[in-house]
Formats: sequence, C-alpha cells, structure tokens
Amino acid sequence: MQTKNTKLDYTLISIVLLLGIVSCFALYTVQPGLRPDLQDDQFYLKQIVWYIVGSMFIVVIMLFDYDRLRQIVWPLYAIGMIALLMLFFNFPGEPFIRTANGATSWFSFPAIGTIQPSEFMKVILIITLAHVLVKHNDIHKKRTNKSDLLLLFKILILSVPPMLLIAVQPDLGGFLVFIAITASIILISGIRWRILFGLLFGALFITGILVAAYFLFPGPIQTFLEESIFKYVSGRFYGWLQPEKFVQTSGNQLYYALLAIGSGQLVGKGLMDMEVYVAERQTDMIFTAIAEQFGFVGASIVVTLLFLLIYRLIHVALQSNDVFGSYLVTGMIGMFSFQIFQNIGMSIQLLPITGLPLPFLSYGGSSTITYLLAIGIVLNIHSRTKEYMFD
Repeated sequence: MQTKNTKLDYTLISIVLLLGIVSCFALYTVQPGLRPDLQDDQFYLKQIVWYIVGSMFIVVIMLFDYDRLRQIVWPLYAIGMIALLMLFFNFPGEPFIRTANGATSWFSFPAIGTIQPSEFMKVILIITLAHVLVKHNDIHKKRTNKSDLLLLFKILILSVPPMLLIAVQPDLGGFLVFIAITASIILISGIRWRILFGLLFGALFITGILVAAYFLFPGPIQTFLEESIFKYVSGRFYGWLQPEKFVQTSGNQLYYALLAIGSGQLVGKGLMDMEVYVAERQTDMIFTAIAEQFGFVGASIVVTLLFLLIYRLIHVALQSNDVFGSYLVTGMIGMFSFQIFQNIGMSIQLLPITGLPLPFLSYGGSSTITYLLAIGIVLNIHSRTKEYMFD
C-alpha cells in the first residue's frame, strides 16, 4: 500500500486557475459596457480579491482531513438554516437585508459588501447528505425496502427545508440547484431503482397535473401567480418562449443575449467590441460577453474548460476509495453540472432564465468563494486518497 498525504491534483488546480483568468479578463472587457452606475465598480479587481480569499480558504481546508467535516456537520447545517431564516426578519437600524430583482437573498455589510447564505448552504447540504448516507449505510448493512425508504426520508427531510426557504425568497435558480444536488446524492445512495422510479413517476405526475391545470384554467392560474411571490415565473416563461414578443418586458434580457451571441459569429468582433447591451453581463450573462467578443471559438474554449472541470471531478470521485469522499465529490458534480448547463442553456434559449451565475466565471463574492471551498474539499479528498498496488 502507498499513501500520498501531500498529493495535489495539479490538473484540477490548472483548470480552476485558467477559469479564474478568463473570468477576470472577461470582467475587465465588459466594464465599459455596463450601466453608468456600475462602471466605477471595477468588478475584475473585486473578482481577483474574491479569488485570493477563496484560495486562502483552500489552503486552510488542505490542512485538515476532510473526514473531520463529519464532526461539525450538524452545527454547520444549523448555522446555514439560521442564516436562511434570518433573511425573513426585519432588523432595526441600517438595512441589513438586501433585496435585488425581487429576491430577498442577501445580507448587506458596509465593510464587506453582500453575502448570499444560500450559496454556502449548497456545500453545507452536500456535506450533510454525504454524512447521513455513510452513517445510514454503516447501520443498515443489509438493504431492504424499509431501510431504503428510511434513507430517502432522511435525505428529503434535510433537503426540503432549505429548498422551501430559498423558493420563497423567491430564488428559482437556487431552488433548482438544491434539487440537482439532492438528486445526484439520491442516485448514488444505493436506494433500489424501483423506489427511485416510483419517486420519479410521482414527480412527473404532479408536474403533469400542474401543466394541465395551467392550460385548462389559464385565467385563474395566471391570477394566482400574479398575486403570489412567484409572479415573475409566468413572465419569465413567456419571455423564454417568445423573447421577440416580450422584448420590452420579460424577454428583454434573452432577446439581446441571443443577439449578442449570434453577432459574435465564428471568431467574434474583437476585444471590447460589444455593440449589444445585455443586462447583468458581469454576473448571469458573462457567457454572452465572451461569445460576442471571441465568437464560437472563444465560447467553445470556455465550454471545453468547464467540461474538463466536470470530467476531473468525476475522476476524483471514482478514484476515491472512501465512500464519504465519493459522496462529497458527487454532490459537487451535481451542483456544478446543473449550474453550468442552466447558465449557458438560458443564454441560448435552451432553458428559461433563472438568474444563476456561471461557476468560476460570473462575478460574485459569495458564489466564487463557495465554488473555491468546494474545490478545496475535492483537492483534500484527492490528496488523501490511498492507492493500492492491486487496486
């Protein structure tokens, strides 16, 4: 047996470093084309700071065995839930809770900026579910329908509360990411397929009923949505289906995103040559800026880097001979894969716009640090994976 306690995954580090360089460079190029009130914010310099802070967190994570996360999993989960609950309280004095684009999702600190607790809760939920899976499987050596249903209940009872708190902010994108994380953990949990298919058919049945109700009773459903906290959902849905028809309202961002990407053609218009204004280009729509400036070639390079990131994470998950480590990386794969697919998909009208950032590329302090924390855990798992001669 050979144990490498200081083994680093230089491939993964290189991929993340390249994505960080692309992110800061892209943010530098979009700065002049932002709204006048944002042009002095120097997002690329702030992004460099967030990458430095996130890298420091990686160094700290590498000092400890990732298995120690199991000792603090419940305090972490409690802190995450309390942070999400605090968003619904009004505090006296200076505004502590920040609302943007209709979603109340941030804490505002004068010296730091804004912090989005749902981003950190993603990693906390992955750690919690991985711990529960390992502990459950240690207790129930012999798998039965009863034990599988019990495990499914444990997963859902931990996943649903943060999902609901995020859904009512309202943050549809974050809600979908938590579903993707939970689904990825369930798929590798060992639960019998007939139970999973039953769960899937149940979800499809409920979805079918909701869709049928929407088309059979469009008036009452539309009124309900417009009077609820989810009133933006129907607008985004129509804006996604017909962006050219709703170009002045809900389809504005998608319409100009498609125009910007299409105008880039094969090799792009050139550095800082962006004639199409797209809202939120520094965050959710960073992919449109890359595609317009560097065309299909530049966009393909970015997609390739993101594909290599996911491929490397899969490699680490398969290589790990510790089930807790494999479960952790699988949760990270679910989180990153969905966000990448959703962000690029919504930029090209493949999926509705949900306001999700593109991992490692979009500007954002909470999101960037969360992604680097996740990478730090993956690097920790890889560095402590034991290799056997006859594995």
